[in-house]
Amino acid sequence: MTLEPWLFVIYLLLCVIAGLVIGFFAARAFFKKQLKKNPPINENMIRAMFMQMGRKPSEAQIRAVMNSMKRSQ
Repeated sequence: MTLEPWLFVIYLLLCVIAGLVIGFFAARAFFKKQLKKNPPINENMIRAMFMQMGRKPSEAQIRAVMNSMKRSQ
């Protein structure tokens, strides 16, 4: 059984496109799973971190930390 060169190129392109689509959805599902398992930091976590250090944070301090984290991303 022989395969025409142009048919081989078409099959190759179809396989590459299918691999990219499957890879995209697999990576997206993995990323969503990781975000659910390890959520990004929020204000309550910052508040708890300050309390563990023995400080009672003001809302201005919490907002300042949140803003500095958003700028660094």
